Amino acid sequence: MIHCELIAPVGELIRRHAQRTPRKIAYEDRHTSVSYGELEKTTTNLAGHLQDAGIAAGDSVAIFLPNSVDWVESCFAIVRAGGVAVPISYDATEHEVAYRIEDAGCKAIFTTDDKADVVAALQARFPFLKTVFLTEGASKAGGKDGLRYLDLRSAAAKSLPREAEDIDQSSFIIYTSGTTGRAKGVLLTQRSMLWVCAACWAPIANLNENDRVLSPLPLFHSYALNLSVLSILAVGASEYIMDKFSTSETLALLKSGDFTVFPAVPTIFHYLLEGARADPGCKFPGLRLCLSAGAIMPAPINKEFEERFGVMLLDGYGITETSTMVTLNWQHGTRVMGSCGLPLPGLATRIVDPSTGLDVESGQEGELIVRGPNLMKGYHRKPEETAKALQNGWYYTGDLARSDQSGYLTITGRLKELIIRGGQNIAPAEVEEAVSAFEAVLDCAVVGAPHQHLGEVPVVFVVSRPGMTVVEADLLLHCKERLSSYKLPHAVHVVAEIPRTGSGKIIRYKLRETLPS
Repeated sequence: MIHCELIAPVGELIRRHAQRTPRKIAYEDRHTSVSYGELEKTTTNLAGHLQDAGIAAGDSVAIFLPNSVDWVESCFAIVRAGGVAVPISYDATEHEVAYRIEDAGCKAIFTTDDKADVVAALQARFPFLKTVFLTEGASKAGGKDGLRYLDLRSAAAKSLPREAEDIDQSSFIIYTSGTTGRAKGVLLTQRSMLWVCAACWAPIANLNENDRVLSPLPLFHSYALNLSVLSILAVGASEYIMDKFSTSETLALLKSGDFTVFPAVPTIFHYLLEGARADPGCKFPGLRLCLSAGAIMPAPINKEFEERFGVMLLDGYGITETSTMVTLNWQHGTRVMGSCGLPLPGLATRIVDPSTGLDVESGQEGELIVRGPNLMKGYHRKPEETAKALQNGWYYTGDLARSDQSGYLTITGRLKELIIRGGQNIAPAEVEEAVSAFEAVLDCAVVGAPHQHLGEVPVVFVVSRPGMTVVEADLLLHCKERLSSYKLPHAVHVVAEIPRTGSGKIIRYKLRETLPS
């Protein structure tokens, strides 16, 4: 059942397909493409240049690039050099980038000419960030210091890749929002990530070398890194990487008949249904399967999508700390619409009473805990939070779930306070930190409000300082300078006070009760 041959060092997987199918396109974007034979050469060169630049085994290297073939090549080069890849959203603010660079201690960074000024400012703050690999951006700015990516990928280096043969060492630090407000770096290995491909994508979704995948997913997310980057390589498939999701572009690409598999998040499937309403004959020839993760898939949308387009849509549940997937619905047998499917083969799950730690009865709600080969090594530089999350070999997800007698899991809520906006995790405390820095705000709290398309969105409740007024437009402009666009509050509510417990903790449910349903 588990395809163990897919669990191998990244360099070995690249060489395997370069020898078997050297001319086959591995990854493609709107600007360029790379075959498996070329991928072996370009990542060999880039990994060698990383080592020539002083990157030692275990050093962290940031990827601050838009979705692209360059992103994938950079990632593989870092791993082949024995480094640790640190993906950063290309839309992240300078404040957010700075935190990740400092926390991970990145010695080098792959970015574009467009971000060169941002990176120069970061280098002035962090002397350990010594090396910058620059690709061309929209502005094609000249005169910037930095090694030219396009030159180095085609030129042999002095060093050969040291290759990260120990696949149990950390190879990725993926930052995910935490309830403390500071993003947590999740330490993942090649084994944990590729095990998900071997136990999930290959046997359950039947992802294989004959597939051509269309991916709209942001590559810095664990879901995309696992499926759209590493799993494509593991099985030897081909993939077209979209810059960003666009309803019209995605519909056009799927209607072309060029693609067999389409992974996305629930919000995207909703937008595709809405976008196709004006085209009753819209079909996706050649498409055999759609995959959904990142947020809860409403059963009506799942059912409507399958009936409208005649393509099976498999919903699953995953989290960064488990190298993404924990459960997935199967293509064959019984399916329970609205559930996130069955635990992966080789993975153990339990649902426990949060107050006692004892297993609950079938059908009852409790906290989902997970044990298996795909668990993270821990949170980077956060031993106390690691100890809370990993106990006796089990990862405590903080998500509430129930299981039926057949083992199908349904996620019912969260113990933790994360807001999930269209598959993107938002920590209320992170937004609150930005809002609190606004001069007119005395106190604040952020909660998730229901949203028809995105699932939920952040809204902020604020208490004004005496003698001052919080102007919504000014506050949102202030937040825009400090937060990524998806984290921005959708509404600002001025209140007399923020409800708190005796120990000062925000009572968020009382604020949610004031929101329109």
